Amino acid sequence: QLLEAKANLSLAQAQHTLQLQQAKAQINNMVPKKQFEQLQNTLREEQCKTQQLQESLQLQAEQTCRQLVRIQEEHEQLLQAAVEQAEGLEQSLRSAEAVLAERAAQLRDAQAQLSRNKLLIEELRGENRRFAMALQAAELKQKSMEEKNQLLEEQASALKQLIGKITPASLS
Repeated sequence: QLLEAKANLSLAQAQHTLQLQQAKAQINNMVPKKQFEQLQNTLREEQCKTQQLQESLQLQAEQTCRQLVRIQEEHEQLLQAAVEQAEGLEQSLRSAEAVLAERAAQLRDAQAQLSRNKLLIEELRGENRRFAMALQAAELKQKSMEEKNQLLEEQASALKQLIGKITPASLS
């Protein structure tokens, strides 16, 4: 807008200068008084228009400068806010990376513990199998012992009966 207004002002000044030169040329050519007065009136009107254009242009230039300053301040505020937001996001990212690294370490530890637990479970299963076999063997042995014990009890009972029969006969 400023450049356009300056161009209009330059154009108006050029027209004014041209009209002034034409007016002078016409005066030099002995222009009639009535025409001279009309040219003077036209010249005054053009000078007024030029003055008004200059004032309008000055006003537009001042408004444009104020607007540019306001826009620049807004841009600086937006840039500052964006920088602060980026710093906050960067801090959040660093925190998240630290948490992820800690979690990854915990997961590695948990996985190592899980592997150790699996080995321990396999060892316990092996021991359980050995204990089950030993228990089965012990049960078989106990059963055998019970059978032998039963046999011994039967023999002891038969022996008692035999002793019971022999003892009264030997006393008599």
